[in-house]
Amino acid sequence: MSTQPLDAPAPSGVPALPTLPALPVVPALPEQRRIKLGGTTREEVLTMLGAGVGSLALDWLLYERVLPFSGALGFLLCWYALFLGLYTLAGRLQWDALTVRERLATAVAWSSGLLLFAVILEQIGFVALHGLAAARHANFFTETMRTTAPLSPITSGGCLHAVVGSLEQLGLATLFSVPLGILTAVFLVEAGATRRGARLVKPVRVLVEAMTALPSIVAGLFVLGVVILTLGAEKSGFAASLALTVMMTPIVTRAAEVVVRIVPGTLKEASYALGASQWRTVWHVVLPTARPGLTTAVVLGMARGVGETSPVLLTAGFTTRLNLDPLHGNQASLPLFIWNYVKQPYPEMVARAFAGGLTLMLVVLVLFVTARVLGRPRTAADRPTRRPLRPARTTPADRPARRSATSRPALARTATAAAPHPAPAVENR
Repeated sequence: MSTQPLDAPAPSGVPALPTLPALPVVPALPEQRRIKLGGTTREEVLTMLGAGVGSLALDWLLYERVLPFSGALGFLLCWYALFLGLYTLAGRLQWDALTVRERLATAVAWSSGLLLFAVILEQIGFVALHGLAAARHANFFTETMRTTAPLSPITSGGCLHAVVGSLEQLGLATLFSVPLGILTAVFLVEAGATRRGARLVKPVRVLVEAMTALPSIVAGLFVLGVVILTLGAEKSGFAASLALTVMMTPIVTRAAEVVVRIVPGTLKEASYALGASQWRTVWHVVLPTARPGLTTAVVLGMARGVGETSPVLLTAGFTTRLNLDPLHGNQASLPLFIWNYVKQPYPEMVARAFAGGLTLMLVVLVLFVTARVLGRPRTAADRPTRRPLRPARTTPADRPARRSATSRPALARTATAAAPHPAPAVENR
C-alpha cells in the first residue's frame, strides 16, 4: 500500500481538500508575579524601626537638653506621640494616603496590645518578685496565721484560712447571683419583645444600670445596715457573700442579656412552631445555645467579686483562724488578708501580703480556666455515640422456624410481583 504526503498534489479525478486557514500567533503572556496579601513587608518594618529610634533620640534631646521636663511617664508619652508623628511622615513619603492611614491604625492597635500585655506582665512580675520569699515555702499554703507573730520567721504562718474563706464566699455569691442575673436577663429580652412587658422592663433595666455603677463600699454598708444591724445577724462569710451578690448580679445580668439577645430568632420560631411554650423554648433552646456566652458572664461576675475588699471588711470581719462554717463567726478572705498585712511595717508581713496577692491571681486563673472548659460549646465529636442494638441470640432450634417465618412473606411478595397482571375487562355494549 503506497502512501503520499499530505501536501502532495491530489491525483487527477479526485477533488482537492480545502486548505485550512493559518492560526493566529498568540503572544506569550508576561510572567505573573504573586502578590502577598496581608502581613508585613521589609519596608514597613524598617520604617517602623526608624521612626522608633528617631523618636527616642528626639525625645531624649527634648527632655534632657531643651525642655525643663522630667518623669518617666511623661517621657514615654512624649516618645509615643513622636513615634506616631515620625511614622506618619516617613510613610507618606513612600505610600499613598490610604495606605498610611491603614498602617498607622495597625501600629496603634499593635502598640496598644503590647502596652496592655507589658502592664499585665509588670504587675504579675512585681507581685511575684515581692511575694516569692513567702510563696516558695510550703507552709504558706498549708498553715494559718493563728500562731504567727509579727516578728516570726517567714517559715511560719500561711494563708490557708484566707483561701478557704474566699472560696466559700465566692461560691455562695455565685450561687445567689448567677441564677438571679440570668433570670433577669431572660426577662429583659423575652418580656421586652411584647408591648405589655415593655412597661415592666424599663424600671428593671434602670435599676440594673444603676447597680452596675454602685460603689462596692455602698454594697457593704447596705448589708451591714440591713442584715447585721437591723436583723441582728453576726458578721460571717454568709453576710460577705450577700454583699458580693449585690456587686456580681448586675455584671452577670448585663453580660447575659447581650448573649441571650443574639440567639437567632429562627431557632425560637422553630420551637414555637413545634408547639413549645415560651419558657420551654427558653429552657431547651435559648439557654443551651447561649451557654458559652453565659459562662463568660459568670466569669466576669466572679472576677468582680473575688477581689472586693471593702464589702468583706464590713460584713465578714477578720480572723487568723480557719473557719469552715460561713454561717457563724468571722471569716477571712484573700483580699482582706492582703489589706491587713501589706500596711504593717514588718518585711515578713509585707512579703506574706504579696504572696497572698500571687495566690489570689492563681485562684482567679484556675476559676477562669475551669469555667471556660465547662462552658465550651459541644461539638459532634464530644457527643456520645449510640451503639446499634444487637439482635437477640437464637438457638439452633429457633433458626429454622425464624427462617421460615421470615421467608414466607418474602416469597409471597415475590410471587405476587412475578404473577402477570390480568388484563382489564372490556364491557361490550
